[in-house]
Amino acid sequence: MEHVVKWKAIRDQAIISTGTAVYIPQTIYQPYTEADRVRYIEKADLKEPIIFKTAHPDQWGVSLDDALRAKLKDLLDKDDNMFENCGPSVSIRLQWPGYRAWTKQIPTMDFKSPKGPITRGKLAKNIANCVKRFIEEKEKERMEMEADRRWRVGTRYIKVEDLILVSLHHISKGSWQPQLRLRTPLSDIHLRRTFPAQPSSA
Repeated sequence: MEHVVKWKAIRDQAIISTGTAVYIPQTIYQPYTEADRVRYIEKADLKEPIIFKTAHPDQWGVSLDDALRAKLKDLLDKDDNMFENCGPSVSIRLQWPGYRAWTKQIPTMDFKSPKGPITRGKLAKNIANCVKRFIEEKEKERMEMEADRRWRVGTRYIKVEDLILVSLHHISKGSWQPQLRLRTPLSDIHLRRTFPAQPSSA
């Protein structure tokens, strides 16, 4: 399916200047039943991926840390309107390895005056907040039995600060899924787990 091709193509097309080229290996969300897959994917008008490109440096991707703090002066086209004619809300879905599928709804409108669609910059912040919420919730849960422990999330594992938002993909009628890559090498995250930071002695 075309949206799957576009999801996979991002990894080959993306220009990377900072962080790593390691992507979180998510599966692509799809509805459970064949009838729903036809209705919500095959017959849906799935839109093009939204790509978060920056200048200084020129690359595809904005750190979730910067997005959370709205430090987005280098995000290109940050004031462009997103989700026009998409209804009042959309579902952001994460299919993070080792955890149950997770979803959260975000509004497609910004309720400032005058009211209008959210911008690319506001969307980046909303997605960053979704990932932050996901990590806070999943930190308290065990990973699935056969899970690859490298992808564990939490304070001593993968944190919001370790992630870069590259793109957002329309994967079913009302659902979008972000492509995330690591800002911090897995080897450094592993060291954090093995040797937790000690409080400095005065």
